[in-house]
Amino acid sequence: MDRSWDAQVQAVAALEEPTRRRLYEYVVSRPAPVSRDEAAAALGIPRTTAAFHLDRLTEERLLATCFERRTGRTGPGAGRPAKLYHRSDREIEISLPERQYAVASRLLAAGIADAEASGGSPREAVNRRAREYGESLGRAAGDAPLTQILADHGFEPRPDKDGIALANCPFQRIAKEQPQLVCGMNLHLLAGLVSTLEIPYEARLAPTPGNCCVRLVPV
Repeated sequence: MDRSWDAQVQAVAALEEPTRRRLYEYVVSRPAPVSRDEAAAALGIPRTTAAFHLDRLTEERLLATCFERRTGRTGPGAGRPAKLYHRSDREIEISLPERQYAVASRLLAAGIADAEASGGSPREAVNRRAREYGESLGRAAGDAPLTQILADHGFEPRPDKDGIALANCPFQRIAKEQPQLVCGMNLHLLAGLVSTLEIPYEARLAPTPGNCCVRLVPV
């Protein structure tokens, strides 16, 4: 999934234009890739207009393209392959405040699969997966400051005299239903992140109203 906020908002904004949105809906509704001519005819618009908007949707990676000879002929004289459009593999998820339920589902599913394979505790397996994920975030962050990394992943950091409070839980809805499971997962995720960055902070459970259940405190 594309997690860049700016990129996601820009892609969704591209669908604000009515003709472009209708073209997107038409393409993704078809069982096979469609050509510019087919799209233009279906919407009753000029081919040049269809081509412009289809290519814009491709630039935003909402659609993808392939090339195919629709005549079935091959070899010399068969003509150029037609440019065809179809739904891309890109996934976009925008929520306010930011949530990352896809991340939670992957960690929980992987943990359950690990536990079934090993016969161990599902919760311990989920926590282990969460820590590994946090470590991967730290390795991928380069020289970015901790607060920027936390913000990029939906935690809304708020530095204060006691460390860093996290004003948003990316897994809020699940945490309300399964607080022990999700807060433990969050704790291990953030512990993995700070351990990889090698900074003088540690993650601790510190549930407070309106905040994530985890706080980062200096050590």
